[in-house]
Amino acid sequence: MATLARVPYYICPQCKERSLDIDAREGFSTQAPACRHCGFGFLFELLDDYYPAPDTGLVVTDKDRRVLAIGRGVFELTGFPESDLMGRDLIEALQFSDTKPVELAREWGVRRLNEHLSIKTRAGHAKGVIADVFPAYDDDGGLLIALTPLRG
Repeated sequence: MATLARVPYYICPQCKERSLDIDAREGFSTQAPACRHCGFGFLFELLDDYYPAPDTGLVVTDKDRRVLAIGRGVFELTGFPESDLMGRDLIEALQFSDTKPVELAREWGVRRLNEHLSIKTRAGHAKGVIADVFPAYDDDGGLLIALTPLRG
């Protein structure tokens, strides 16, 4: 019985450009693929294609929730410049109202979609967001967190 090979989907944390890559390498090298659209240094692998909203901000963390990369839209959503978030624990920096979606994604390696919670902006205001949390499928074990402002 033949099995179908899975083609990995990737998303750029910086510009949100989506792509496919059959071998997870840049050309003939052993280097991980980079974004061909904006030149950002790495792409985040997803099991399924994902379409973030235009005002969604993407954040990549390591396995300990420390911020590794911040995409467009995060500053507009939170008021925090990149330098204020890099290396910090994302949950503590943005004071998530509910840490369960992030912890479940980290511990069980499952994605959590459409999680309604609130974060604190740099000005100290609570802001409602929809969080989509994706675990990394590489050896580093980080997370991709997509934050979309609640409308209404």
